[in-house]
Amino acid sequence: MREREREREREEVSESSSSKSRGGSCTEGLENVLENVLENVLNFLTSRRDRNAASLVCRSWYRAEALTRSDLFIGNCYALSPRRATARFTRLKSLTVKGKPRFADFDLMPPDWGAHFAPWASALAQAYPWLEKLHLKRMSLTDHDLSLLADSFAGFRELLLVCCEGFGTPGLAAVASKCRLLRVLELVESVVEVEDDEVVDWISSFPDTQTTLESLVFDCVECPINFDALEALVARSPSLTKLRLNRYVSLPQLYRLMLRAPQLTHLGTGSFSSTEAAAVSDQDPGYAAAFEACRSLVCLSGFREIWVDYLPAIYPVCANLTSLNLSYADVNAHQLKSVIRHCHKLQTLWVLDSICDEGLQAVAATCKDLRELRVFPVVAREETEGPVSEVGFEAISQGCRKLESILFFCQRMTNAAVVAMSKNCPDLVVFRLCIIGRYRPDPVTLEPMDEGFGAIVMNCKKLTRLAVSGLLTDRAFEYIGKYGKLVRTLSVAFNGDTDLGLKYVLEGCPNLQKLEIRDSPFGDVALRSGLHHYYNMRFLWMSTCKLTRQACQEVARALPRLVLEVINSDENAGDDIQTLYMYRSLDGPRRDAPRVVTILH
Repeated sequence: MREREREREREEVSESSSSKSRGGSCTEGLENVLENVLENVLNFLTSRRDRNAASLVCRSWYRAEALTRSDLFIGNCYALSPRRATARFTRLKSLTVKGKPRFADFDLMPPDWGAHFAPWASALAQAYPWLEKLHLKRMSLTDHDLSLLADSFAGFRELLLVCCEGFGTPGLAAVASKCRLLRVLELVESVVEVEDDEVVDWISSFPDTQTTLESLVFDCVECPINFDALEALVARSPSLTKLRLNRYVSLPQLYRLMLRAPQLTHLGTGSFSSTEAAAVSDQDPGYAAAFEACRSLVCLSGFREIWVDYLPAIYPVCANLTSLNLSYADVNAHQLKSVIRHCHKLQTLWVLDSICDEGLQAVAATCKDLRELRVFPVVAREETEGPVSEVGFEAISQGCRKLESILFFCQRMTNAAVVAMSKNCPDLVVFRLCIIGRYRPDPVTLEPMDEGFGAIVMNCKKLTRLAVSGLLTDRAFEYIGKYGKLVRTLSVAFNGDTDLGLKYVLEGCPNLQKLEIRDSPFGDVALRSGLHHYYNMRFLWMSTCKLTRQACQEVARALPRLVLEVINSDENAGDDIQTLYMYRSLDGPRRDAPRVVTILH
């Protein structure tokens, strides 16, 4: 009897262990199925924010998101090391890296501050031999870096360099000659080093066979190019739709290129002038006909040395234009009106303030579909009386009610005009009003500009980027903190009242990512008020404010995962804080800081 019971127990144990074994394999199989399903689902996520959110769900989602990410955006090259980025994301095909903060564009940073691309170039060459796209902004890279990229990526297709520096024509030649599948080469507002003894004919370095080029942008390259080679390149690039030329390409040469590439959709005209006698003779080569043949042209820019007598040549394409950039063309109101009256489909317009209020009124009367407007100053002096004012500004708000983004430089502005803009254009996402001059009030009422900017944040519910100027009190910043719940980027220059104003912003704007402040009275109390939020921000920039080293040191100790850089042009500045640049980093302080930079611990 006992033997039967023991045998029965052994059978039950055997069945139990067999069942557990089957259950374990089923569980593992189920996990594999779920991971495969999750990876397939994540492949449909294209938004960076959605992917970042998905990676925070749990560890398995974190791993799956990294494995399925092919496109990576890094907003600060010092936020993490190249080693960390390549270790986590192993299947990247496209990478965007940003270096210096935006105020570097205004010469507010030492030229040798950093943002060197060399460490990234080495890491990428080893980790991603299949890399196809690289976008860099405000980075410092050398010809050697470009040569390394060209040698390392056999399938490289796209290179975009925005506001970059340190490289020259030899590096461009390496990319052109070795990246035989190149589709996009764009140099935008970058500084290309030009030494007479080192200039290379980089245009001639492209393959002699038919190319895959779709976009070629080199309007910032300040040296002559081999035009015959350029013309031949355009002729053997049937997919080329975007071409922006530098100022060394004349109007007659532009004419020849347009005949070769009538398929262009985006054109930067180069100088739009000529030193050739034929250009001003009675033998007109038919510039208008060349433009008319480009029936797909929707974006027009350039005009760096414009001959206004030839502006009528662009009339045939104006009806189809959605984007027009005249920010290098010093045209007056009459000349602009002759063009703008044809541009009924225009959505993006960049101009100089030489067009005056009269020109803005013409834009308002014609461009009912306008979404983005930028008005730059010809002369940015506060002692001069500017040619644009609240008159043209309010006309735009009344006539262009679909406006989503505006950058407006002026010497005077009224609260009434800004309030009108907030009511007439409630879909504004970007509002940057730059009143040139320090602490300028409303010229009509002599009141601060508080109510104008308050109306913007109250009435424009989609606002994510805001730049304020003029005479402002704490009340304006209270409005921003109370109503600017979606504001991600705030720029403050030459205004402010007390530390309370900045406290309102830091405590009231939960989505604030980038805060740029220059020449303002904010000090230690304001800095300390953001301790709860700094880990959520990409960076804080404060220059020529009222900060002390002691307060900055306190923040560095309280938030050890933040990097606080004190930048002083004078190495012997002592305790003075000329500039504070604070950002989050997963890998701690960088190792390439120059002497003028002190990193606080």
